[in-house]
Amino acid sequence: MTEKIKAAIIGSGNIGTDLMIKMIKYPQNMELAAVVGIDPASEGLAMARERGIATTHEGLEGLKNLPDYAEIGIVFDATSAYAHKVHDEALRADGKLVVDLTPAAIGPFTIPPVNMDEHLDATNVNMVTCGGQATIPMVAAVSQVATVHYAEIVASVSSRSAGPGTRANIDEFTRTTASAIEKVGGAAKGKAIIILNPAEPPMIMRDTVFTLSEGADEETIRASVKAMVKKVQAYVPGYRLKQEVQFERFGDNNKLKIPGRGEYTGIKTSIFLEVEGAGDYLPSYSGNLDIMTAAAKATGELLAERIITGRVAA
Repeated sequence: MTEKIKAAIIGSGNIGTDLMIKMIKYPQNMELAAVVGIDPASEGLAMARERGIATTHEGLEGLKNLPDYAEIGIVFDATSAYAHKVHDEALRADGKLVVDLTPAAIGPFTIPPVNMDEHLDATNVNMVTCGGQATIPMVAAVSQVATVHYAEIVASVSSRSAGPGTRANIDEFTRTTASAIEKVGGAAKGKAIIILNPAEPPMIMRDTVFTLSEGADEETIRASVKAMVKKVQAYVPGYRLKQEVQFERFGDNNKLKIPGRGEYTGIKTSIFLEVEGAGDYLPSYSGNLDIMTAAAKATGELLAERIITGRVAA
């Protein structure tokens, strides 16, 4: 039997519950051992109990008091940035690997197909933002074959799938995503815009990625983008190009002016995406939330593989 690493989820709200369903429905090398909340009447905890998973409504202390806490190797935190700072310190002191789905960003920004290989030894990894998970792989795809002077992403999500936490942290979302476009995506300068679409019926997540680059031709860029799309689809099947990648050339006679950056020559690449959720717990239009939980699960699997490989080598 293939070894499985025991894992726990802290947070029994929408994100934590969707992650729970994914881990049960699509098992790999992790075994979900516990779900933690603070509301004894929460739907997430009730669903976990129905599926035979240990639960506690006493937060982190309740998790520590569970019989198999010592056997848990990976903990997913789907609470808040404030709470995560406390959780992280205690969990890492107990030797747990932490996957952070909050904006706390204590550990390095992580996107599974882009840079997870660089952070396999990290004890805390951060899942950036939903917009970052969807768009930064495209920026990285261009950066892998060309020099990206500037990248801009526009993430449009259903207003229904943006809860109070998202709305209260819109400014933080744009700053964090812009920073990750540079640090993870490889752009010299990044900008992020989020749109909460009030359309009814709700529209699925749609994203537009613009890059200005030089050093590679259109076909090389197109091939890199399509290869990256396939990598993301491995854990988010509803991730896809909405239409063919578009290009526009800027030469010495028609330089592109970027406010605050100067004038540039090169290729402007426009990438149009949509992200349809799997509908495991959250509605399918909530692709912005689905890609976060799917990316967290994929990240946990890579960490679990690292633990298992280390045990075999030892």
